[in-house]
Amino acid sequence: MAYGELIKNFESIRDYMREFYVFGFRRRGEIGAKSARSYDNERRRIESWLGGYMSFTWSPSGRARFLSVDGRDILHNPLYQAFRAKSFTDNDIVLHFYLLDLLGEKEWLSFREIVDGLQEEYFDKSERPFLLDESTVRNKLKEYVKIGLFEQKKDGKSIFYRRVNSRVDLPSWADAAAFFSEENPLGVIGSFLLARGNAGEVAAGDDAPGTECFQFRHHYMLYALDCQVLYGLLDAMHDKCTVRLAVSRRRREAARKYDIYPVRIFISTQTGREYVLGYEYVLGKLSFFRLDHVKGVEKGRREENWESHERRFEKFRKNLWGVSAGQERRTEHLEMTVAVHGGEEHIVRRLEREKRNGRVEKLDGEACQNVAWAHGMSKARPYAPKPCDAVELYRYTTNARDTVEMLPWIRTFIGRIVKLECSNPAVAATFENDMRELYDAYQV
Repeated sequence: MAYGELIKNFESIRDYMREFYVFGFRRRGEIGAKSARSYDNERRRIESWLGGYMSFTWSPSGRARFLSVDGRDILHNPLYQAFRAKSFTDNDIVLHFYLLDLLGEKEWLSFREIVDGLQEEYFDKSERPFLLDESTVRNKLKEYVKIGLFEQKKDGKSIFYRRVNSRVDLPSWADAAAFFSEENPLGVIGSFLLARGNAGEVAAGDDAPGTECFQFRHHYMLYALDCQVLYGLLDAMHDKCTVRLAVSRRRREAARKYDIYPVRIFISTQTGREYVLGYEYVLGKLSFFRLDHVKGVEKGRREENWESHERRFEKFRKNLWGVSAGQERRTEHLEMTVAVHGGEEHIVRRLEREKRNGRVEKLDGEACQNVAWAHGMSKARPYAPKPCDAVELYRYTTNARDTVEMLPWIRTFIGRIVKLECSNPAVAATFENDMRELYDAYQV
C-alpha cells in the first residue's frame, strides 16, 4: 500500500531517491537529513513506491540501503511513482471538478459568469460552507489555460473562457504512450496517460497497460527524476525566455545561481545523462549544466536577442564533440591514423558513423613491415600486423573544442592506431601513459 502522506516539495524526494539510486550504499548519517525522523519518513515513503527494488547491506558502520534495478526485467519505469504523490488542497480538488463541469456544456463564459455560476450552482448547494475567493478562481483559470485545459479570448474589457475538447481514445494510443513513457525524456507524461487509461490504478512497480510489448536494451530510468527540471527549461526555450538555475554539484553543497539563456538540450546516448547548453550572462560564454545537478528552474524575462544566441550556437556546434565547451574562441586539432585489415570494412563504417564533426580519408597503401608507431612515444613498440596481411590506412581528422573528452572513444581503437597527433599535449601524453600501462600489465 502506498505511503499515505503526500509531498509538497518534490525536490526533497528527488534528493533522497538520488542518494539511494545514484550514490547507493548510504547510511543514515551520510545522507544529511535534518533529523533521524526526517530520514525515516522519506525512506518509508520511497519504500512504499519502490519496495520491490530496495535492498540493504551491512557494514562495520551500520546498515546501508540502496536501489537495485535490472533494466532487462523492468517494463515500466518505477521512479514515475514519485510524481503521483504531489500534495494538493481540498479547494484545488473542488475547483477542479466544478470548473470542468461548469464549462462542460456551455460555450464561452466570462469570468463574472464563472464566479456567479460556481456560487449559485455548486457552493450554495453544498452541505459545508465554502468561501469563494475570486483571486483563487482567477489563478486557477490562468493555470488551466497555461496547461491547455481551457482556452481564453478577450472581448473588450472582459475575458471569456471555455473548456478545450480533449477527449482521446486512450486504449488506441496505448502502445505509443507505452513507448513514449520509457523512451522520451518527458516520459512521465506517457506514464500518467497509461495510468489514466487504467483508471489510475497502476501500483508501484506494476507494469502499465501496453508496456509489455516493449523491452529496452539500454533503459535509462534514473533521469525520470529530472522531468520537472527539463520541462521548466523547455517551457522557457519555447517562449524564448531566460532562466535562473539553482545548481548544486556536490552533496550537501549550497546551490549556486546561474542566469542563462537555454539554447539546446543534450542527451548522452551512452549514459542517458541530460545537459542544458546555455549562454551564461556573467561569463559571456556558452556553458553546459547537468540536469541532475539542477535543483530548480526559475523562468525569467523574454530574451529579445535570442536570434544572436542561436547564430552563436550554430557556429559553436561545428567543433563540438561532446558536452565540454572548452574555450569558445579556440579549437584543438587531432589526427588519428588507423590500420584496417582485410575483411574489416566494419571499422571504416564505424569511423564514418562516429566521426561527428571530423572527416575520414583513405591514405596510400604502405608495406606492412614499414608501418610503425609514430605519435612521439620515446619507448614506442612497433605496430606488428599479421604476416602477409593486407593493411589499409585511414586518417581521422577533427578540430574539437576539447579533445580530452575524445580519449574514451580513441581508446576503443587501441591495437589499430598507427599514429596519433594532437595540438593538446595532454591528450598524447595520456594516451602514451595508457599504452605503457598496458605493456607493463601484459608484460609485452
